[in-house]
Amino acid sequence: MKVSVVMASKSDEKVGRKAIEILEEFGVDYKVIYASAHRTPEKIKEIAESDSDVFIAIAGLSAALPGSIASYTTKPVIGVPVSGKVNLDAILSIVQMPPGIPVASVGLDRGDNAGLLAVEILALKNERLKEKLEQYRRKMREKYV
Repeated sequence: MKVSVVMASKSDEKVGRKAIEILEEFGVDYKVIYASAHRTPEKIKEIAESDSDVFIAIAGLSAALPGSIASYTTKPVIGVPVSGKVNLDAILSIVQMPPGIPVASVGLDRGDNAGLLAVEILALKNERLKEKLEQYRRKMREKYV
């Protein structure tokens, strides 16, 4: 089971790192890819047709990356809007997808939640991940209660 963490540019690394840390914590295989929906559209198709089970797409501004990946695959795509000068643009670009091409969305800069959502999706078919998620949640409850 593999996750592709796709970032639109190097400036998205801080947010991408949050997702990567979660995937590493759960022992999930991942690969990091840089691709722009506008500058490298042919690469987006290659990414979407890869052997990954889940895609985390991180982008700001027009944030077309998650939707572009989703247009080429029926596998889950999780969009992470990146904060910038106009945060609402990135959020709406990911949340307001046309009918038939859904993209899951997490909050602004929430690479960590994208990583967790990817783990939850993979845990549907992986008992080890399911158990690790239950442990993770128990630790969270203990920490905040």
